[in-house]
Amino acid sequence: MSTQEPIESATAPRTDAQRDEEASQLVDRFSLWSGAAGLIPIPLVDIATVAGVQLQMMRRLSEIYGVPFSDNRGKSIIASLAGSILPASTATSTAITFSSLVKGVPVVGTTIGALTMPALSVGATYIIGKVFIQHFASGGTLLDFNPPDYREFIKVQKERFANRSKSGSPTNGSPTTGAGVGG
Repeated sequence: MSTQEPIESATAPRTDAQRDEEASQLVDRFSLWSGAAGLIPIPLVDIATVAGVQLQMMRRLSEIYGVPFSDNRGKSIIASLAGSILPASTATSTAITFSSLVKGVPVVGTTIGALTMPALSVGATYIIGKVFIQHFASGGTLLDFNPPDYREFIKVQKERFANRSKSGSPTNGSPTTGAGVGG
């Protein structure tokens, strides 16, 4: 038993800043995996794969923040965010579906889908991840998550993602700089 104690004590004491940095790096990594999933050439399979990547990201974020995780609740929340809050209108949701379905059109459709679906997937995954860093860091759980509470936060994250994409910067060094996240 004494060999387990150092392991537990080595992983347990993390500062809020270390936990947030680990979570931010996780979101960056899963966003890239989501973009790769968006390259899958089979319509709708790409969307299902991106959703699976996002669910796994939420599971890992909940582990980092010590929040109990449920697959069913996670799927429900991702669908809620992706379907109602992320787009601010239905434009993003429609674009993702179109990007997936257009892959079924030989040559032109495949090219359009290959160029748009990965970018949309990366952006959506990044924003979902940032929302959950904010929510979990402020003491929230999957049970008390209310998507409308994050509308303003999502707008700010969309702008940051767009600026980050334009600058080509892999990370801004802080998961929520200026977003008011506390431990």
